[in-house]
Amino acid sequence: MSTVTYAHIERDEQGRPIVSGTQFEVRAIALNHVALGRDAEEIRLHHPELTLGQIHSALAYYYDHKDEMDRDLEERLRRVERLRASSLEEARRVDAGTAIRQAAEIRRRLEGRIEGESVSLIREDRER
Repeated sequence: MSTVTYAHIERDEQGRPIVSGTQFEVRAIALNHVALGRDAEEIRLHHPELTLGQIHSALAYYYDHKDEMDRDLEERLRRVERLRASSLEEARRVDAGTAIRQAAEIRRRLEGRIEGESVSLIREDRER
């Protein structure tokens, strides 16, 4: 079985395909293309540090490993969605905790006012 090599593409320490001489991951270029619908020239406009040759090579790598890379992208998307959901839940808990503390403080202040007003009313009644 022959091994296919891609100009401008190498693997980093974690085994991820990146653009040679950079830390730019092939999956980032694939996302630009697939999720945002950008062609190579548009990707180049948004990432001028990359050459068209690097971008085309990354896209060739993506299409030759499409199933594997799409699974990876989908898993990453699910992970982001889980993190987002847990962050929203945490924010709701914090907001709820803050609301409870604020309500308790308002209640305490109101009770102090009511007690103060009750004392004042009792004094007024006695003075009459």
